Amino acid sequence: VKEFFGSSQLSQFMDQNNPLSEITHKRRVSALGPGGLTRERAGFEVRDVHPTHYGRVCPIETPEGPNIGLINSLAAYARTNQYGFLESPYRVVKEGVVTDDIVFLSAIEEADHVIAQASATMNEQKVLIDELVAVRHLNEFTVKAPEDVTLMDVSPKQVVSVAASLIPFLEHDDANRALMGSNMQRQAVPTLRADKPLVGTGMERNVARDSGVCVVARRGGVIDSVDASRIVVRVADDEVETGEAGVDIYNLTKYTRSNQNTCINQ
Repeated sequence: VKEFFGSSQLSQFMDQNNPLSEITHKRRVSALGPGGLTRERAGFEVRDVHPTHYGRVCPIETPEGPNIGLINSLAAYARTNQYGFLESPYRVVKEGVVTDDIVFLSAIEEADHVIAQASATMNEQKVLIDELVAVRHLNEFTVKAPEDVTLMDVSPKQVVSVAASLIPFLEHDDANRALMGSNMQRQAVPTLRADKPLVGTGMERNVARDSGVCVVARRGGVIDSVDASRIVVRVADDEVETGEAGVDIYNLTKYTRSNQNTCINQ
């Protein structure tokens, strides 16, 4: 353990340039390092986008230099299973009716399924109404009848990474520009007073919350006092546990230096 954290190629100094660069660095998937490839040996096939990347690894976000395609980013809804394989979530479809059941499948498990896109049109009863539905089957894109469909994507953004899903109207972008855009968002210097974007995708909230730079209330209640350095919340009566004061105090981080010498301020 000491050797891994001290001298491993994959133990890196966290990129703390801004909240997005922090969360992206934690979601990185690398083919380099011990037991992996070397930049010189890796050919075109290894670096290229593969059909099994769908919903697991982002086809857009990757470095532009010699590491292109070797360092990737985890897709928005991907997770690892007990064997270390990447899994992607799908909604179960039965006889043309989309259910609310969700299954996580690895690339091997999903190969035989007929998977509709998240944008497939349904009526109010969640029945697929198109005569032919655009699907993925055996790693190919094709069209099939609704009753042949067995699974459906959960969201249009399950294909891309967190950084790429912050780009508004991503589907109208050229892939090369989207790649440069998602990489350059990580290089933006953080503002002292963060403000919401005029045009957003709805993913901004998740990034702000999950990156850990925002203070999130642990329980509901009324704010008693606000200070530059702390927030005191009087917890709602129904959430107070017996024998405790019923006050939550949040100490804020003020003007702290990040790894990149940018400013962390809450």
